[in-house]
Amino acid sequence: MKQEIRKKLKKIAPLKILVVSCCAIKNKYSFFKKISFLISFFKDYRKYKKINKNENFDLKTEDLFPRIYDKSSTTPLDPVYFLQNNWCAKKIFENKPEKHFDIGSDAKFIGLISQFTPTTMIDIRPLVIEQENLSFIEGDILNLPFENNEIKSLSSLCVIEHIGLGRYGDTLDSLGSEKSIKEIKRVLAKEGNLYISVPIDNKNRTYFNAHRSFTRDYILELFEPLQLIEEKYIYGNNTQDNYQSEKGFGTGLYWFKK
Repeated sequence: MKQEIRKKLKKIAPLKILVVSCCAIKNKYSFFKKISFLISFFKDYRKYKKINKNENFDLKTEDLFPRIYDKSSTTPLDPVYFLQNNWCAKKIFENKPEKHFDIGSDAKFIGLISQFTPTTMIDIRPLVIEQENLSFIEGDILNLPFENNEIKSLSSLCVIEHIGLGRYGDTLDSLGSEKSIKEIKRVLAKEGNLYISVPIDNKNRTYFNAHRSFTRDYILELFEPLQLIEEKYIYGNNTQDNYQSEKGFGTGLYWFKK
């Protein structure tokens, strides 16, 4: 009953705009919660000063460095990025390419990949850190700086769903996802491996300006004639083998070969 009411309320445009605007400017914690965390911090500080017997370290008020949001009952992480990055890293490690290329994925993930496979990162936003075995090319996924059939090992995780929505400063384009997939297929070499992740749902949707979501059928259609080697799906905190449209929103992981 509550879900039906929520669905009806979401269809009232002015109300929906008001709600999303409030959510966009709302901080993670309420004012009173922040005050509570801060009080706890100063309690710990006073207690630590009383028990402090370590003369090897200065303990001065001028060096206070509050980190008041890190007390949690579980290790904080994004399950989608954790699971998809591990999946992709394992595939790259198992296939052992001479060199790997990535378009727009999480930079921390690419940094780790580069430690066992020389890796080139392509993004519209320059990488300001230098690291051995990691190179960077400034490039647009809609106009990749590569020849046809050039790249033998390529990944792009949680990227194509954003193209054309302006979230990262890119030009608005309602066909951004379709165009980016076409460009990825163009540069992938024959027999080349491609690792992709996208939001999946029971219907193609645009969650402006966060991302788009896709049905399994539409993703497979867009990546034709590539051969699907493996597919996995993340729902909540778990990875499974099968797409289940009745579960609604999730993340699809796809390994294609040209």
